[in-house]
Amino acid sequence: MPLADTPYIDAHVHFWDPARLSYSWLSECPSIAGAHSPADLVAEAGGQRPHQVVFVQAECDRSRFLDEVSWVEALSEAEPSIAAIVAFAPMDRGAATAAALDRLGARPLVRGIRHLVQDDPDPDLCRRPEFVAGVREVGKRGLCFDLCLREKDLPAAVDLVRSCEGTPFVLDHAGKPGIAGHRLDPWRAHVEALAAFPNAVCKLSGLVTEASAATWTLEDLRPYVHHLLSCFGPARLLFGSDWPVVKLASSYARWLSTARILLEGVCLRDRQAIFFDNARRTYGLA
Repeated sequence: MPLADTPYIDAHVHFWDPARLSYSWLSECPSIAGAHSPADLVAEAGGQRPHQVVFVQAECDRSRFLDEVSWVEALSEAEPSIAAIVAFAPMDRGAATAAALDRLGARPLVRGIRHLVQDDPDPDLCRRPEFVAGVREVGKRGLCFDLCLREKDLPAAVDLVRSCEGTPFVLDHAGKPGIAGHRLDPWRAHVEALAAFPNAVCKLSGLVTEASAATWTLEDLRPYVHHLLSCFGPARLLFGSDWPVVKLASSYARWLSTARILLEGVCLRDRQAIFFDNARRTYGLA
């Protein structure tokens, strides 16, 4: 069966509805600020819709994180391809962190937690004792922790992963390297250091939005994907679209096609792992 016809899992999808929940960051991205639903994803993916998707928290008003989970649970009743939720929980609130994780742990679709690092004003957030303690609690509950950060945050993230060997980590968007500036260093060394920990995997996602949105080419992305393969190997890479954020630089279909082309040199079994098996293992999908 040609790769384009094989089932795949999209390990990084967002849905949002500003009429239901508040997303302050969308004011900076007017082209994607409207509601985005599972039906919209199916329409935009066309004949190449994903077999399953992992919903990742969309950074609504953080006090409403449980409402976001409830909304996505309701969406999943009509769209069973929604197979897992990565929910927000505050990692640095001590007892409140534990209470939030307990409540989320009771929701069957919640398989992971994400507390955004990338825009936090504290450059050492990942090193703060209370944050480290919260991330350790994630692992104790059998959940994984999605790391969403920028290249500058990677050294602190390496320290966090080193301090939380009982927590599985998922690096979102390859740590957001400087693709627009064709800058590989020091990103390469930091990613290699993070990949040295066996409890870390990485999403092959978000690359086109780190490139020059209007002019990026497949060759702009190739050295970054090559490095991810050399560090994590095909057993620890997961395909993700980052839809609808990906639309700032690419259609859904173009990014899916690009990822498949970039991995043409990988054997069929390893491509199956990246596009399907690794997401199932990481997020415990049925």
